[in-house]
Amino acid sequence: MSFINALLRPLFDALLYPFRDLPAMVGITVVSLLTAIGLLIVFKHTSNQKALEDVKRHIHAGLFEIRLFNDDFRAIMRAQRDILRYNLTYMRYSLAPMVWTLPPLILIMAQLQFHYGYEGLEVGKDVLLKVQLEEGAYSEGVKPALEVDLPDGLSLREPAVWIPSLGEMAWRLTAEAPGDYELEIRNGNASATKTVRVVDNVVRRSPFRVRGFVNALLYPAEAVLPGDGPIQSITVAYPEAEVSVGVFGLELYWMIPYFVLSMVFAFALRGPFGVTI
Repeated sequence: MSFINALLRPLFDALLYPFRDLPAMVGITVVSLLTAIGLLIVFKHTSNQKALEDVKRHIHAGLFEIRLFNDDFRAIMRAQRDILRYNLTYMRYSLAPMVWTLPPLILIMAQLQFHYGYEGLEVGKDVLLKVQLEEGAYSEGVKPALEVDLPDGLSLREPAVWIPSLGEMAWRLTAEAPGDYELEIRNGNASATKTVRVVDNVVRRSPFRVRGFVNALLYPAEAVLPGDGPIQSITVAYPEAEVSVGVFGLELYWMIPYFVLSMVFAFALRGPFGVTI
């Protein structure tokens, strides 16, 4: 998983770079179009197109029968039975392409989340920096001797707060100037770094650096932490973002327009690509 993420991170950075200074909807629209094209290609080559055409023809025939014999109760019930049966058949034929399209779609969405799901930090505004230690990396009743090495442009406002019940240390982090930064957390001989981005444009932001295979899938914006280290996670509390949609300035979570546009493009292009959906 780490290897796949290492390939996808620069790929999506390069893909979205031309749109970094434009409204978020521009990049989302482009990615939605590319997603729709990719889904159509995969669907075409992993589904039984002829069988899908036959099934859809039978469903349409059933709907036509209901309208044509709307005063014949038996004909209506027979048509509804056939429609239900062919709908189940349609779902069965659609299962294989769904299996092929779902994994890459999850990987795409995981990457997009960290480009469009969070806003950049603001200069002069405090945010929480949290480090969670694994059990056994600290003694009960003793505050761990964690140290934070900060680059110029970042500062800590207050002393660290230790939360024993969570195994978590928290600081108030403040950016003094815009820029891309990397801080370092040290716990004895062990250390780990964390990126911090204080910029307004659309870039990859990483609120979480974690460890483990599943977390590598969910949080791919940075390389996972070493599995044998004492640090379980490092969190920078970026504010969540919404994207402005349309002339009315409607604010939505990025995934909503992404899904809607992907489906619109897919249905609009299914004819030119010769795909039965």
